[in-house]
Formats: sequence, structure tokens, C-alpha cells
Amino acid sequence: MGNVQNNPVMAFRAYLQIEKNASPHTIAAYQRDIAAFREAVLQRQDLDWDEVTPWHVRAYLAHLHESGYSRRTVARKLSALRAFFRFLHREGRVAHTPFEGVATPKLEKRLPVFLDEDEIARLLALPDPAHPLGLRDRALLETLYATGMRVSELCALDVTALDLSVGTVLVYGKGAKERYVLLGSHAIEALRRYLRDGRPKLAAPGETRLFVNWRGGPLSTRSVRRIVAKYVEQAALTKRVSPHTFRHSFATHLLNAGADLRAVQELLGHASISSTQVYTHVTRQRLRRVYDDAHPRA
Repeated sequence: MGNVQNNPVMAFRAYLQIEKNASPHTIAAYQRDIAAFREAVLQRQDLDWDEVTPWHVRAYLAHLHESGYSRRTVARKLSALRAFFRFLHREGRVAHTPFEGVATPKLEKRLPVFLDEDEIARLLALPDPAHPLGLRDRALLETLYATGMRVSELCALDVTALDLSVGTVLVYGKGAKERYVLLGSHAIEALRRYLRDGRPKLAAPGETRLFVNWRGGPLSTRSVRRIVAKYVEQAALTKRVSPHTFRHSFATHLLNAGADLRAVQELLGHASISSTQVYTHVTRQRLRRVYDDAHPRA
């Protein structure tokens, strides 16, 4: 415990784990960004954390830009360092934060990639229902598209999270926030078949996770990415598709069909409406194309 208290980086890690309930992925990313800053600034210039000034921060940002990092990556690294120094200041480990007057790089707007309904249908039809793994994959893809959940949320699902009689799933999202998401008839049917004919042949005794691998243990996020990539290749899709693309497609299709933005926000588990509003840009682009193609005086 004393070692944690004496080491500011370990103390910050404990803070992220216990107080912020951050995911292992987030914690690892923060640690990499802090370690890179420590090596480039503190170690090279023989400084301690409380000796870092805005000048050092700006010089580091210039170094990142010169090294070819994108604005988005630089902004992410800067966000991690801001959070770390805010923690140090709050704990009394530094007298000030060296980020006053340091601007975050302005980001280019990137619209999310999504699949159209025909592309989704092609993907969902590919898993072979004659095999337990095919039943699992069909249920997995249907669940991703029906709920819009994150891949980490999907992998964390227990069998008890499902209520197929009413078509709901209890999801534990970021920050351990609970929310219910909905299942459509196709997803419910795929899950029923998987639970009846697929999972019993795959799951190890006592395993409670909903989606399991061929060895019977919990399916990892990396495995889900490989499963999606396999079917994307079979479908000969040219877009860059990941499990998160199903989330983008879910939100875009709902908004295209007239769903309320606040309802989509709740289903996605976004803390802020601004995170959901990115999908309105996609739907507006589609409306513009429809208008230009259909209106005689467009």
C-alpha cells in the first residue's frame, strides 16, 4: 500500500480502478501515455512531476506532431495527461497543473462508418446454423445489431442478463452503469436456438457467460473481432468493419427511421447527447442525397 502512495502513477491507476471504475483498456492506455511523457520529458530533462511547466507540455506536443501522430491521437494523449495532473494537484502532489493555456488540437470531424440494411442482412445470413459455432455466431451478430451494445458489454453478458420472454438484456456499461437494451424478433429467435442447440455443446461446466469460445470459456473481445472479420471477408464487403460498426449501424438505422434522439442515446448508453448527435450528421447526409435525387428543382 505504501508503494502505491509513494508512486504517483500507481496511485493514479488505483484511483482509476476504484473511484472511476475505468476499464482495463482505458487504464492501460492512460499508463502508456503517461509513461511516454515521463520518458520524453521527465527522464530526458531530469525533472520531477511538480517541475513540469506549460513550456514542457507545448514542447512535448510539438514533438508528437513532428513524429507524425494524428491530431486525434495527440488530443487523446493530452486528455490522459490532463487527467493525471488534475489527480496529482487534487492529491497535493503538485502545486499547479502545467496545462493552463495549452489548447487541445482541433479535431477533424469523422463520421462513423455504418453498414446499410442489405449489407447487414448479408452478414447475418452467413453463419452456419448446422454447427454450434454457427449458432453462436448468428446469435452474436444478431445481438450486436439488435442492441447496439459495445463489444466489451457483449462479452461480459451472463446468461441471466437475458429475458427472452419480453426481449430485454441487462447491460453493464461504462462506469458500471446499468441499462436495459431491447431485442428484436430475429435476435430473440437466434438466441433461443443458440441457448437450446449451440451453447450446451460448447460451454464448460459452470460457465455463466452467454457467449463462449470453442474451448467452453468466455469469448474475448479479440475473438469477437476475429468472428466479425471472418464474415466480412465472406460477404466481400469493402468497408472497414468492426464489432463497433454494428453499433454505428444500429444508431443510424434507428434515426433514419425516425427514432427519437434521446431514446437512441439511452439505448446506446451515452452519458452525453453530444455523443449521439454524431449520427444525425450521417442521417442528414442521407436526406440530402435523397432530396437531390428526388426533387425536380434540387
